[in-house]
Amino acid sequence: MNTTYFKSTLFLTALLISGFLIPRTAQAHCDSMDGPVVQAAQKALETGNVDLVLIWVNEAQEEQIRETFTKTLDVRNESESVREVADTWFFETLVRLHRESEGAPYTGLKSAGSETGPVIPATDQALETGSAKDLRDLIVNAFEQQLYAHFEKTLRSKDFDPEKVEAGREYVHNYVELIHFVKPVYDLMDAENGAAHSHSH
Repeated sequence: MNTTYFKSTLFLTALLISGFLIPRTAQAHCDSMDGPVVQAAQKALETGNVDLVLIWVNEAQEEQIRETFTKTLDVRNESESVREVADTWFFETLVRLHRESEGAPYTGLKSAGSETGPVIPATDQALETGSAKDLRDLIVNAFEQQLYAHFEKTLRSKDFDPEKVEAGREYVHNYVELIHFVKPVYDLMDAENGAAHSHSH
């Protein structure tokens, strides 16, 4: 695969996940009961190995997770109802701290199957198969569709009658939306290219 082409795909992926091209709901993936954080927590409780979840928090949060994990293990075998409450408490604590480490708010655990948008499941699938082709196609197609839509809308309103203020305002509105769409994409690519160049010296 062409290196520049592959880098472009990675940049667009970052934009998609950061919310430039898809709704913010995709960022709630780690809040769901079938997300990777809770899955790691379930595995940790099953095996008694807290190390399986420490990757999801930062070093400053590690002690709190260890304490919560120990307390959960101490009571979860008392009964089924106690196990359910204890496990949920551990899941919530882990997810809350993980979100905190990302600088994101915690709004509670989401049920399994909660809508996350297409890009996160596609990313997980790509990692499972070892191929980024479908993920790349999804991202590039989504980007191109929105780019062309913004561009055509702006182009159609460009030749407005100077005596019609509202028509001029419509063009300005469309133009600003186009710029706000393309500039973050370029800025991210430029920043990543700059970082890559600085690391190569």
